[in-house]
This record gives sequence, C-alpha cells and structure tokens, in this order.
Amino acid sequence: MARRQWTRCDARHIMKDHNKTKRAVLGVDAAWTENQPSGVALAVETESGWGLAAVEASYGHFIERANGVEPVDARPRGSKPDAAALLQAARQICGRRGVLVAVDMPLAWHPITGRRFCDDEVSRIYGAKGAATHSPSDKRPGKISDLLRAEFETLDCGLCTKPPARGLIEVYPHPALIEFLEESRRLPYKAGKIGAYWPDLTVAGDRRLKLRSVWTRIVEALERRIAGVAEALPPPPPDATGWRLKAFEDKLDAVVCCAVAIACLEGKAKAYGDENAAIWVPAGDASG
Repeated sequence: MARRQWTRCDARHIMKDHNKTKRAVLGVDAAWTENQPSGVALAVETESGWGLAAVEASYGHFIERANGVEPVDARPRGSKPDAAALLQAARQICGRRGVLVAVDMPLAWHPITGRRFCDDEVSRIYGAKGAATHSPSDKRPGKISDLLRAEFETLDCGLCTKPPARGLIEVYPHPALIEFLEESRRLPYKAGKIGAYWPDLTVAGDRRLKLRSVWTRIVEALERRIAGVAEALPPPPPDATGWRLKAFEDKLDAVVCCAVAIACLEGKAKAYGDENAAIWVPAGDASG
C-alpha cells in the first residue's frame, strides 16, 4: 500500500498557521501488549475548523513523522508506549503544548484487576447494540496501562474522569461510531473478523470488498468532523491482506479517538464511570 505525502504537506501548513491554532487532540489506538503496533493520530483546530495533521500505524512511525523522516512503506512494529515522546512529537507537528490525549485502552487511577464500573455502564447501554466493552485484567493491559497513565500524569496530563475533558481520557471506538454514524448496531469494521461478519461469502476478496465499503462510510463520517481524513486514509487496494489491513484499521481507530476527543472538548460527549475510571462516548446529539 503506497504511502501518501499528505501529512508532510498538511503539517507544514499547520505549522505556518500555528498562530491561528486553538486546540489539539492526540488519538491513540493503544495495543494491550508491547509486541503489537498502536495507531496514532493528531488533529488541530484552526480558524477554518479541525484538520488532521498526522496519522500513523505505530508509535515509531508517528515519532519519525514528527522528526521530519518519511516513514517507509514497511510493516509497523510494536513497542512500549512512551508518553513523553508522543507528546513531544505531537507538539513538534502542531506547535502546541496543550493537547487533549484520547486513548483506546482501559485506564484507571488504581491498578486494573478486572472489569470496572465504567465497563459495566457502557456495556449496559451499548451491549444490546453489540458494543459491550472487553474485560480488562491485571495481565491485559495490566502494567502497560498503569505505566502509561502514570507517565502522562508526570507530564501534567492526568487522567480525567468527569467534564470538562482535559489531559488524558479513555475512549472506546465501537459506541463512538454507533453515535457518529447514527447506527443501531456496532459496525463490522475489524479486519480480523470479516469471516464472522460475512460467513455466507466464501471468497475472501468479496469479504474484503464488504470491509472496504464499511471503512469508506466511516472515513466519510470522520471527514465531516476532521478535514483531511479522506485524503489521509484512502481504502487499501482490493488485494491488500494481513498486516496492511490491520495497519489501516489501527490508523482509522486512532482518528476515531481524535473525533471523540473533539466531541469532548465541544461538550458533546458523556463520561461513563466514576472517579477511578471513565469511558467517554459522544452524545447522541453529536452525531451530526
């Protein structure tokens, strides 16, 4: 899948126009293990609205982008999350110190050992729509989550569990997409589940076409909230398989995290949970 030059050009434009930039959001589709890559996206607000400044399929590629290095068209690799490096990279790209960070991974003030109140609350509301939360444990994400939350806290980016949204927040793409697209059920957009989504289709290529169609709808919905998403995330070619599909999915989820963060900043999201942990979900009237 050929990489595009849009991010470098768009980042230059944003840096040139940084005096007009109001706010910035960093979306992280964080893997629950260190050996899997994590998608990262950055969106900024200017006088003309929100725009996508960068999106990559791994921490390493995002940091390379910030340092002016064009990431090669190679498989993204997993690594330990580094909060300081991510914030520094975001600031290098957008020229802003204040960044709201939205992470798709269980986060809490106390060590996570099992399901939290926020997991049960989101599942109570969205479970019938196929968007119940996964059950975290002390192993997954375990210490990765604890360390990431603690690192952000040392950088004046503490975990936020109630409005107004600031610092670090936890988000969950499945209910967010239900609200953004005004759907009655969870969207079938996970590359690894296409066999379960469309069991009647016996040809793998036909399943991938279905997946591309869903991805296109999601990108269109995100483009209405963040300019530049459609240019940055063209659908993978029909013959793309394996890690290339997963890399696209990770980048897509990272942009969804940004869109949720924007809804939070605009007061169009709700925090489900308690003082220990909360999952932020766009409000129904934010679907647009």
